Amino acid sequence: MKELSLNILDIAHNSVKAKASEIIISVEESLKRNIVAIDIKDNGCGMDKDFLSAVTDPFVTTRTTRKVGLGIPLLRQQALDTDGHFDISSQPGRGTEVYADFKLSHLDRPPVGDIASTVVSLISANPSIRYVYTHLTDFGSFTLDTDEVKEQLGDIPLNEPEILIWLTEYINENLQSIEGGKI
Repeated sequence: MKELSLNILDIAHNSVKAKASEIIISVEESLKRNIVAIDIKDNGCGMDKDFLSAVTDPFVTTRTTRKVGLGIPLLRQQALDTDGHFDISSQPGRGTEVYADFKLSHLDRPPVGDIASTVVSLISANPSIRYVYTHLTDFGSFTLDTDEVKEQLGDIPLNEPEILIWLTEYINENLQSIEGGKI
């Protein structure tokens, strides 16, 4: 995938398919630490040890429409190819965590991409799921918690067009405030 935001979308979609009611997405961009890191945790059905040990193989998938699953293997390979790290952990009935980091200065590191559109797409398609999105840079951090937004909105659904526009603007404004020099 050409952008990390698309990897995040793919992994979070896996969480949705795993019946997660909460998905926590963290992104860190640090010039000081020379790192871009993504961490996605869910409380879905999880994976047993056998499936977990094979999940980085592109020919291992739970899909029935095709025989390959490239999301996790591609993310792992991108991380390793950019002098980064990859880890996945899971427990049946408790959820899964996928972590990948990339050397920020590496020539082949994919850009973060349009993270606001990714997060808002996830919320739009699955408004009943609690999403907690945190973005950290050397200049600050911010968190969007859909439970907090729902509390403020009352009976207005998260996937109303006006709310989705506001969420996109909110994320982009906060990203701009912590970018400093734009990584």
